[in-house]
Amino acid sequence: MVHMEASSNLGSSAGRKHVVIVGAGFGGLWCAQGLRPSKLKGADLEITIVDQHNYHLFQPLLYQVATAALSPADIAAPIRNIVRGQQNARVLLDEVIGVDRRAKRVQLASGDTLDYDRLVLATGVRHAYFGHDEWAEFAPGLKTIDDATRIRRHVLLAFEQAEVERDPARRAALLTFAVVGAGPTGVEMAGAIAELARHAIVGDFRTIQPSSARIMLLEAGPRALPAFRDSLSQEAARSLATLGVELRTGAKVEAIDAESLTINGERVPCRTTIWAAGVRASPAASWLGVAGDRNGRVPVNDHLHPDGIDDVYVIGDTAAVLAPDGSFVPGIAPAAKQMGSWVAREIAAWATGGPAPWPFHYKHQGSLATIGRKSAVVDFGRMHFSGFIAWVLWCVVHVFFLIGFRNRLVVAWNWLWQYLTFQRGARLITGNDRQDS
Repeated sequence: MVHMEASSNLGSSAGRKHVVIVGAGFGGLWCAQGLRPSKLKGADLEITIVDQHNYHLFQPLLYQVATAALSPADIAAPIRNIVRGQQNARVLLDEVIGVDRRAKRVQLASGDTLDYDRLVLATGVRHAYFGHDEWAEFAPGLKTIDDATRIRRHVLLAFEQAEVERDPARRAALLTFAVVGAGPTGVEMAGAIAELARHAIVGDFRTIQPSSARIMLLEAGPRALPAFRDSLSQEAARSLATLGVELRTGAKVEAIDAESLTINGERVPCRTTIWAAGVRASPAASWLGVAGDRNGRVPVNDHLHPDGIDDVYVIGDTAAVLAPDGSFVPGIAPAAKQMGSWVAREIAAWATGGPAPWPFHYKHQGSLATIGRKSAVVDFGRMHFSGFIAWVLWCVVHVFFLIGFRNRLVVAWNWLWQYLTFQRGARLITGNDRQDS
C-alpha cells in the first residue's frame, strides 16, 4: 500500500451526500449497485467503496482453488470493472482501521480519512481458533485467495515430498490430511482432497500411491453438516465414506503443530491440517464502540442499524441479524445480497425523500453442499434431496452466483472437463514452496 506523506480527507464533492461502503463482498456490492443513478430519481449521491483487495471474491468456491480444480481468477473479478459503468461510484484500495462516529469519519490505514453521511460496514469474517491462535501457523483457514493458494501449495507439496521420503512413518504423515470442522466448507474440502488423491493424480507418481492417502474430517459435534436436517447429514456421511474420507464425530482437537494433531488425547502424525471449524467477525464492533456477540458480530435491529446508530448499517457476515424464526441469519451469499439490496433501498429513500422500505425480513432460499463428484445435498425446507440431481443443482446455483460472463463460462467448462476426464488444470505449486513444507 502506498502511504501518503500527509493525510487528507477523501470525502465527497461539496454539497453531495456521501455513502461509504466498507467491503466489496456480496453485501457491499449489492448495496452499491442498488444505488445506481437510475435508482435515485435525480438525487445527488456519491458512493465510495473501500476494500483492501482490488477484487470481489466468490468465497464458496475457494476450496476448489485450494484443491487445484480452479484458478483464483476463475472465482474473482476486479471491483473497478464491476462498477465501471456506475458514474456515482468510486473504489479505494485501502484498509479501514477505525470509525469516528462523532465526526462521521472513517480512518484508513494509508493515513487518509473519509467523511460519510451514511456508512455501510460489510467487512466479513476471518477464521477463529477458539483461543488457540497459535494453531493458525499450522492449520490455515480458507477465507482469501492467499489462504487458498497456501493450502494448494501445502497439499500438492505433501504428495511431492512423500514421493521421495524413504521413512515409512514420515511418508504416512505426509499422506495424512486432516480437515477440522464438518460444516459445508469442511465437507466440501475433505471430499475435494479425496477426489484429488483418488482420481486426479493417480498414475502421476512412481513411488507412492496417492489413493492410499488418509483424509480425516473432524467434527466436535455429533454429526456432519449440523445446519442440515439429519437425513441429509447421514447421506453426506455415506457419500464421504464412499470417497474414502474418515469422518470422526465427537472429535475434540486439543493440539496442532507442524508434525501432528491431538484428537481426544490421541496424537495423530499429520503434516497437513486445514481449519474449517469457526469464524470471527472483523473489528467492526470495536470501531463502533458496541459490544459484539461471541463471534464478534455486531447486533443490529430490523433496519440493520446497531442500536442508537442510525447513520451506520452493518450487513453480511459482520452482522448478527435475527431471522423470523428467532435464529440468526446464516453467513451465506444470498443473505448478504438481501441485506445489501435492502440497505440500498433505505438509503435511496433517505436520499430522495421517498417512503422507507418495510423492516428487513430475511427469506431463506435453501442450503446446499457438495460432497464430491455427482454427490451433493440440498435442503429447501419442505423439499430436500441428495445425489446426482442435487449435485447438478449445486453446480448451476454456484455458476449463477459468480459475477461476470467469463467466470461463469470458464468455471462451467472446467467442471465439465473434470467430470469427463477427472483432470485438474490448476495443479501449480507457487510461492515460497519450502517455507510451508
